[in-house]
Amino acid sequence: MIDSEGYRLNVGIVLCNDSGQVFWARRVGMRSWQFPQGGIKSRESPEVAMFRELYEETGLIRKDVDVIGRTQNWLRYRLPERYIRRHSFPLCIGQKQVWFLLRLRGQENRIQLDRCHKPEFDAWRWVDYWRPVREVVYFKRAVYRQALAELGELLIQGTVPVDPKGFLTTRGQF
Repeated sequence: MIDSEGYRLNVGIVLCNDSGQVFWARRVGMRSWQFPQGGIKSRESPEVAMFRELYEETGLIRKDVDVIGRTQNWLRYRLPERYIRRHSFPLCIGQKQVWFLLRLRGQENRIQLDRCHKPEFDAWRWVDYWRPVREVVYFKRAVYRQALAELGELLIQGTVPVDPKGFLTTRGQF
């Protein structure tokens, strides 16, 4: 979905382990690395989109992770002019994202990059929390910095209370 300003609605996923490292994945056939992310479909909530993308890109399901939190607001980045497809409709000028912080609950062998028919990633590794800000493609760096700063506060604070349905009771409802 693309909003009225030309931003594609999207979710980003920061998956961490018990050591505070984050999941960092290499795009298929490329040298670029990024966090899992993906578009929000029509009539899909950010949370539903996040779990769908989590499965499609990592093979993990709801029971494999704890949801620690999410960004309070949408974070945006514009695409450089050379990446804007001028002949597409509606025109997409960038991404508008809600970022989620998840903690891997089970064993890392549950991670499988080939669960869907067209995998996004062909390799992954655990990296230090701030490393992705330096390594992601240049036009996403400010959003990564902003997301990691906001979500990092939740890691420092510890456990975020949840209600019985698993929805956050702080930092905005879904």
